[in-house]
Amino acid sequence: MHQYRGKLIVHTGSMFSGKTSSLWKDLKRFEIAGYKTMAFKPLIDTRTETTEIKSHDDDFLEAISIERLEDLLDFVKNHEVDIIGIDEFQFIKKEEDNLLETLDELLRKGYTIVLAGLDMDSEAVAFENIKEVLPWADHVTKHHAVCSHCGNDAWVSYRYSGESGRILIGSQDHYEPLCRSCYNIQQQKDLAKKDQIKLEFNGK
Repeated sequence: MHQYRGKLIVHTGSMFSGKTSSLWKDLKRFEIAGYKTMAFKPLIDTRTETTEIKSHDDDFLEAISIERLEDLLDFVKNHEVDIIGIDEFQFIKKEEDNLLETLDELLRKGYTIVLAGLDMDSEAVAFENIKEVLPWADHVTKHHAVCSHCGNDAWVSYRYSGESGRILIGSQDHYEPLCRSCYNIQQQKDLAKKDQIKLEFNGK
């Protein structure tokens, strides 16, 4: 059996950094090697068809939409699979505190799990699923997009469209990758705009 049997592989970073493309490449390599692969995506991700994963590079993967990680346990009982790929892992729901328990059960059975997910939201706050799973990973790749303001390695996915709420499914229509320095500058500009709006409102 391959060297990654029972291993957890994680691809993380900002949007537009190549996480999903790397997931696609990993699964394709396993397929070429003769292993049975299956990809999954969170039900909340409605940017493409529920039966596929699409990267920003327009790579496609057939996928099954799931709501909770526990759904994988039911799937592997009834299907022959060696490699499990999960995209947008930060959006997968978990029942109480059993995220690691479910992953551990799958890994102990010898499944190879490849995850791709955002490490932080648009406010630079870590997503709980990714924060919880990183110490357990056997292999971690931190991906970087290119900062849209200065060209350095991006650090976070900045939401420029102004919508509120932590979760907003979107792409270039809502987000742009920024390095830490440009993100901090943009945050100061946003705060200044809010203060100006408050002054104008109070002055009426």
